[in-house]
Order: sequence, then C-alpha cells, then structure tokens
Amino acid sequence: MVVGVQVGAAALLRAGDHEALSGIRKRAVAGAVAVGPLGLAGDEQADLSVHGGLSKAVYACPSEHYGFWCAQRQSWGLPTELPYGSLGENLALAGVEERALFVGDILSFPACRLRVTQLRTPCWKFNAVMGHPSAARLMLESGRSGFYLSVVEPGRIAAGQEFQVLAGPREVSLESMTVAARGRRR
Repeated sequence: MVVGVQVGAAALLRAGDHEALSGIRKRAVAGAVAVGPLGLAGDEQADLSVHGGLSKAVYACPSEHYGFWCAQRQSWGLPTELPYGSLGENLALAGVEERALFVGDILSFPACRLRVTQLRTPCWKFNAVMGHPSAARLMLESGRSGFYLSVVEPGRIAAGQEFQVLAGPREVSLESMTVAARGRRR
C-alpha cells in the first residue's frame, strides 16, 4: 500500500564543509499526484548526475524502515519524529522491501506503472538531513536504502492506493546490489 506521497523543491543544504542544492527534503502531498516520465509533479532534483532522470524518476522507500530510523535517531540523542519523506523518498510503501525486489520488477498501481531500476546509494546529504555523520553508511549497511523507479506508464498516484509487484526478469536483485555497494564503500 502507498502510505505516503511526497515531493520537494530544490533548496540549499549545508553540512560541515559541504554545501549544495538538494531536493532531499520532501513534504507530504494530499490527493492524487501526476506521475510523468521524469517523476512526480512538483518534485525537483538538484543534481541530475546522481538523482532524477528517466531511470531514477521516483524514489521509493519501505515505510517499515521508519521504526529503525526513529530508534537510531533516539540513540544519537536526536528527535525521533520523522514524517514520511524524511528519508528523501517520493513514495513510502508498506508491504514491500528491498530484499524481495529485482531490477525490472514492475510496481503496478491503479493508474500508473513503475519499474524498479536500482538501489539508492546515499551520500553526505542523507547525513545532513538525519543529523548524524554515519547515517548514509548505516543506511547502506542495514540494507534499508530504498530504490529508484522509472515510469513505465504515466498516470496518477495517491496515498492509500494498493499496488502489485509484477516479476521482471529476476536477474539482478536489490539485495545483491546492496552487497556490492557495501564492498565498494569499504
């Protein structure tokens, strides 16, 4: 089920010596949102070399990960209130996690279809929004990165909608991508 739909405008983000425009801060949208080839209406990405475009038009994250992140923030002495969109995701989805998905799988919603394209590999911007310098590393190590989607059939999407996972070629799992990304970070 879609439990949250979020969009955000690109804005300046600072963390230590880093400063850049980013669209990582997302806010909930009420009602149905148009989904086009480049993503959700009203959503912006600042650095198109690593976010957005046809293959990374929509970023989805399992809503089940929020309990983990609230507990982490509590252990870091930070506020634990995290509304959907706090992880930078356009879609908070219940009932599907990275370990069950493969590149090419289709998420079929009532009025649009999205294809799984790749795992998210977080950068310093995630550290900035989570308020801790190890958040990006922990996201990857925990296997709670979320995933990018391309738009197969444009349409509209809204919180409360159900969806089905339609199996793609089942050749490259997101779990194998997580293992490979962990190896590159070491």
